Amino acid sequence: MTTRASELRPGPSTRARITVVSDTGAAQRPDVLATEEPMEIRLQAAGGAQRTVAVTMRTPGRDFELAAGFLYGEGVLTGPGQVGRISYCTDPELDEEQRYNVVTVALTGPLPELPAMDRHFLVNSACGVCGKESLEALRLRGCAPAPAGPAVDPATVWELPERLRAAQAVFAKTGGLHAAGLFSATGEVVAVREDVGRHNAVDKLIGWALLAGQLPLEHSLLMVSGRASYEIMQKALAARIPVVAAVSAPSSLAVALAKDFEMTLVGFVRGRRFNIYADRDRITASPPGTGGDRTD
Repeated sequence: MTTRASELRPGPSTRARITVVSDTGAAQRPDVLATEEPMEIRLQAAGGAQRTVAVTMRTPGRDFELAAGFLYGEGVLTGPGQVGRISYCTDPELDEEQRYNVVTVALTGPLPELPAMDRHFLVNSACGVCGKESLEALRLRGCAPAPAGPAVDPATVWELPERLRAAQAVFAKTGGLHAAGLFSATGEVVAVREDVGRHNAVDKLIGWALLAGQLPLEHSLLMVSGRASYEIMQKALAARIPVVAAVSAPSSLAVALAKDFEMTLVGFVRGRRFNIYADRDRITASPPGTGGDRTD
């Protein structure tokens, strides 16, 4: 019997059988898990030269956006005109089922000569190692302070977590995925992406914007599930997103980046409460107590 390609391609969720243990005993039942698979990102020059630049653990789906967004966030790509096409690998040396775990970004020109090309990136959904490691590196790369951006009402911020959750189709089935969402200044959903890694979800969003010609995102808000890390702030800065909000706490380096590049960073968005960690001026009429209080 011939296996169809669609059966080999990993999806965002995987069926499993589990044992549920409770005070009444143990029972087996079916369950659905969030899929986690490696993805290798390759660059291919117009002349045919090729190089692997990243390996990430991700949830399959929107893989081309993930590749484009990662490369843009790291400064390897500067615009959609550099991309000729994006495709899964057709290398005959790979097992057929693994070809959907290798994405090749074919460039319209040569491989870029950047410091990022001198090493392979290992991107891990647990630790978030994904490129530039210091604020100084961002300055040397030419990253400018965030644009003025929109004025945001606190009530809009309060509504973002629920609107993000409502758009998470795979999370509803598995309970095991992070999400990142782009919103307008008044809270309308622009796009939402899911992944086992928060930074991957952000890459998928930015990759979508790059390939759709929507960059820069200077009038948008970014909302992420979980915490706000340095790499998420770095990616938002590259896409010119001036306001970032998170369900949980930011890291110290995320706050330092936000302050240095004049970004608004909001954390612990829970119910009708949140903390402002950097640049409160974009949050209009901030009620007393919305900034600086720990809520965990």
